[in-house]
Amino acid sequence: MTELIKSAILMFVLLNPFLVIIYLVDMVEKLDRKQFAQVLIQGSLIATSVFCIFAVLGDAIFVSVVHAEFASFQIFGGVVFLLIGLRFVFRGPSAIEALRGEAKGLAGAIAMPVLIGPGTISASVVIGKRHEVLQACATIIAAVFISVVIMLALKSLHDYFRQRSEPVIKRYIEIAGRITALYVGTVAVEMIMQGLRTWAGKF
Repeated sequence: MTELIKSAILMFVLLNPFLVIIYLVDMVEKLDRKQFAQVLIQGSLIATSVFCIFAVLGDAIFVSVVHAEFASFQIFGGVVFLLIGLRFVFRGPSAIEALRGEAKGLAGAIAMPVLIGPGTISASVVIGKRHEVLQACATIIAAVFISVVIMLALKSLHDYFRQRSEPVIKRYIEIAGRITALYVGTVAVEMIMQGLRTWAGKF
């Protein structure tokens, strides 16, 4: 049971709902609670399915299906998150809205690249190696479920306080988002470097 809890915490930390809600701030502001819940749940279902697939199949997906090293995924994922971080630093929340594109694809855009990334994919593979298939999938589902509940709660808090002090909320989101982007950019560079070191070690 302790190992299951550790695995769930690992997945939860990498999902980081407190960080994700910043990147979804344009949706938080424009959608009502029901609409936001719908696209968030749809996106989380897509992400959970992907995580469970990687937990079950593990590295075999990269070796047999993709025919690529996991290091390549790390490098590409790092580049994607670096792009997101840079755009957020210089343009604020509107940068993420531009990257996601049309509203009709919001659920898929939440799943990738917001929820599905090198970190969460890696965690899924690790969890799949630690536990039996059903336990691994249950752990992942629990972590995603808790993250979604927290984000829905944060959406409700945002709507409640926005009616009373909208300028303060907007200013906080702007500052918090840019600071968070610096962290994400740093992690993205580290992902790229890890991928490059892995590749370099093969020669």
